Amino acid sequence: MADPTKEESTAAQDTAAAQDPTAQQNAQVLSLLHSLFGEATFSDVHEPYGLLTVTTKREHIHNIVAGLQKDETLKFHFLTTMCGINYPDNLNQELGMIYHLHSLIHNIRLRIKIFFPVADPVVPTLTDLYATANWMEREAYDFYGIIFTGHPNLRRILNVEDMDYFPMRRQYPLEDGTREDKTDLFFGR
Repeated sequence: MADPTKEESTAAQDTAAAQDPTAQQNAQVLSLLHSLFGEATFSDVHEPYGLLTVTTKREHIHNIVAGLQKDETLKFHFLTTMCGINYPDNLNQELGMIYHLHSLIHNIRLRIKIFFPVADPVVPTLTDLYATANWMEREAYDFYGIIFTGHPNLRRILNVEDMDYFPMRRQYPLEDGTREDKTDLFFGR
C-alpha cells in the first residue's frame, strides 16, 4: 500500500513546479536540448537557484552553442560570459570552461559546462559564432592556459607576454611558508 503522505507531498511538488515559470522554461530548454542533440550528450543536469545547468563534452560544445544560436524557438543570441575553471583534484577533468547563454527575447538563461584534462587543454573556439568570445577566450588562455583551436588572435590579454605560467591554475600554495613576518598567533590559528 502506498504512503498517502508521500503521495500528497509529490503531488504538491508537481503542482508547485507546474506553477513556477522558471521551472517551466527550464523544462522547455532541456526538452529542446534533448531533441536537438540527444539525451546522452548531457551527463549532468541540475538547476541551482533556478539556472538550468548542463554538462557536456568539449567535442560537442561548438555544435550545441551553434544550434542554440540558430534555433528560432528560444533564440539564444547572446553569450553572456565564458570563463575557465580549475579543479586540480578532479583526475582527467582538472580544467573546464563554463558558458552562459541568454535569450534576450524570452529572458531564459542556460549554463553549459565542459571539463577536460590539464595535459590536453584544447577547446574549439566560438569566435565564429559570437564576437564577444574573442576576448573571453583570450582571458581563459591567459589565466588557465586553455588553447582555443581556430581563434584568430590567441595571445595574452592582461598578463605580460613573457609570463611562462598560468596564474589561475591552482599549482601554487596560497601562502608563502617561508614568511617570518606572519605568525599564526595573529591569524587565529
